[in-house]
Amino acid sequence: MHIKHLVRLSVAGAVAALGLGAFAGMAAAQEATVKVTPLGSHDGEFCALDRAMVFEDPNGTRILYDAGRTVAGPDDPRLGEIDIVLVSHMHGDHVGDRRIAELNAGSCGSPEFPVSTVPATNTVQIAAAKGATIVTGSEMPKFFAGKLAAAGADAGMSQLVRFGASRTVGGVAITTVPATHSNGVSGAMIGGELGQMMDDAGLTAYAGPPTGYVLTFSNGLVVYLSGDTGTTAEQDVVVGRQYQPKLAVMNIGDTYTTGPGEAAFVINQLIKPAAVIPSHANEPATEGGSVRDGTRTATFMAASKVATHLPLSGRTMAFDRTGVCVAGC
Repeated sequence: MHIKHLVRLSVAGAVAALGLGAFAGMAAAQEATVKVTPLGSHDGEFCALDRAMVFEDPNGTRILYDAGRTVAGPDDPRLGEIDIVLVSHMHGDHVGDRRIAELNAGSCGSPEFPVSTVPATNTVQIAAAKGATIVTGSEMPKFFAGKLAAAGADAGMSQLVRFGASRTVGGVAITTVPATHSNGVSGAMIGGELGQMMDDAGLTAYAGPPTGYVLTFSNGLVVYLSGDTGTTAEQDVVVGRQYQPKLAVMNIGDTYTTGPGEAAFVINQLIKPAAVIPSHANEPATEGGSVRDGTRTATFMAASKVATHLPLSGRTMAFDRTGVCVAGC
């Protein structure tokens, strides 16, 4: 056989092998799942002040979203390794002005939060202990940088990403998107004489507009985290049309954020994901792991036209790149 023909066969074989390898890699990425674990106040339930969730990328990167009050500090055994911490806004129930001492204390409707975490916040204590990067938008990064430094951690681990841009950390692309809410920093989080003066005057410090997040994981799954928000045009144009998330975590608590009917409208008409996880219900939504009749959560689930999955504390759900729950739901 002619030497050139042998070379051509060798090259063709190598290309085919590389092609098969690349195809296998793509297939593996598509089959990989993103794991979502709610960290609420009571095991196996969806309770009044539950906010926190951990997202785990197929590559192992772990993201804590809105630690709030229901994570028992850095030593909470449910946390494991945390690489990234996200904070939608500075209200105490999201950043963590106090926290549980242990699971299942108090009732699902009225959990106990006996441990004060101000002025540091639960978020900063966790990030500092875990060596995690805090990624936020607006004017929040400078605040968290100062808190990290005060905790003896690296201020550079507080990083900014603003609307319209993205930052990739640990293989996960992160962007902030608009939310309609407030974002004041309480005097207790500032501390000292200034903080006391602000509390006495009934004022909060400005931390810029609140945010939601869009996360793009390494398997291609795009997730929208609403934070606290009302209905916005950006949920249609920016979130729904531009990023096209397949999974959404949507607040449904009413009065302070979208109510169940408004939240269902956002999901059904604006974002149109494959699946949604309700959040921020501000009620004891479940009993024995099942939704309670007459709750806002039950109303939202009945109105939602997409697959709706309860965020039961400690129960891990796994989602493929299309937003379909393949385990734990």
